Amino acid sequence: MSIYIQSKTILLMIGISLFLVTCAKPDFYLMDGSKGQLSDLKGKWVVVNYWADWCPPCIKEMPELTSFYNHNRGEVMVFAYNFDRLEGQILEEQIIRFKVNVPSILTDPGDLFGWEAPSNLPATFILDPEGNLKETLIGPQTEEKLEKIIKEFKESYEGGFKNNSGSTGIP
Repeated sequence: MSIYIQSKTILLMIGISLFLVTCAKPDFYLMDGSKGQLSDLKGKWVVVNYWADWCPPCIKEMPELTSFYNHNRGEVMVFAYNFDRLEGQILEEQIIRFKVNVPSILTDPGDLFGWEAPSNLPATFILDPEGNLKETLIGPQTEEKLEKIIKEFKESYEGGFKNNSGSTGIP
């Protein structure tokens, strides 16, 4: 086979590989239309908050969650998930009405990260930069409490702490 044909074959294979990688099905979808892979979250702390419009403590904690997100977005990714699995215009109306000003994930976090849906709300799950579930918090959270918990875990994590929960983490 000539060098010309070999070069064309290699370039074609590279092009097909790039096409397949960029066309991979997303692991999760957000209300704003963006989507992502679990690998996009690797290296960041992740906070997932379950809320519902019929849960007054959920609504009460939203400004705290928003403030936490705004002050920590470089190191922590925060997602809000509607417990009732609302989507489309109905969810959009509730996001506006209840001032949910953090990214709203449409993909069920339980399916995504491998945990059971909470039995009480509000519920907040904290994952380390490897995707291991570190904490499940039931009840309304404050910015101060979330920052304290993350700080404590960061100190343990950076000191070589390893997860013992059995979670497989982010692939």
